[in-house]
Amino acid sequence: MKKHLISNNSDKLLIFFTGWGCDEYEFEHLKSERDVLLLYDYTDLILDFDFSMYKNYDLIAFSAGVFISSVVEFGFNIEKKIALSGNPYLFDEKLGLSKKIQDILYNITEENADDFAKKYLIKTEEEWKRFRHSGRSLDSCKAEFNSLKDLYTKNKANIKDIFDFALIGENDEIFNLEAQKEFYGKRLIRIENARHSLFFKLAKYEQIFDLIRSSEKNISFKK
Repeated sequence: MKKHLISNNSDKLLIFFTGWGCDEYEFEHLKSERDVLLLYDYTDLILDFDFSMYKNYDLIAFSAGVFISSVVEFGFNIEKKIALSGNPYLFDEKLGLSKKIQDILYNITEENADDFAKKYLIKTEEEWKRFRHSGRSLDSCKAEFNSLKDLYTKNKANIKDIFDFALIGENDEIFNLEAQKEFYGKRLIRIENARHSLFFKLAKYEQIFDLIRSSEKNISFKK
């Protein structure tokens, strides 16, 4: 996998597993007071990064990144672990991506990319003003998709449900909402008027944790 560090001279690190087809440029509008490690392009599970300079770690995983983060071994304690718009069982027909959705994703072209984003990723015109596609090529995205399938087959038995809470847009058509309710139970928080990507509603990464706090009176994260 590839990595991109946003340094804010902090001893706190937010580990952000992005989704399929993403890169760092897609999330440039999001700010944070802590350092942010963006991970993307999942052609392997190698996470080559020196975590020892940090004292505190939180994790956000988005879409396909939910699966990847569930099979990576960290070797240190992560305080808060949040899944966004995804399930660890990425290619499970019920919990993950249906065959229909897989075909739609694999057949995105330069001509239909905007239509796909407006139908599946974002909900409002305000989000569209913030939205930007990643700078990766379609060939790169297709290669990653095939790699994800291979990684899933090889690592399905190693998947761990590590997440404290999960957020999903109530209009998400990439992952089945009822299946996510079944998997996450009371940990699942639905976001109104939202599709698959929640990021273009936000200005800061920390707002993701704020959404959880506003939904739960007594937050309890796993240790």
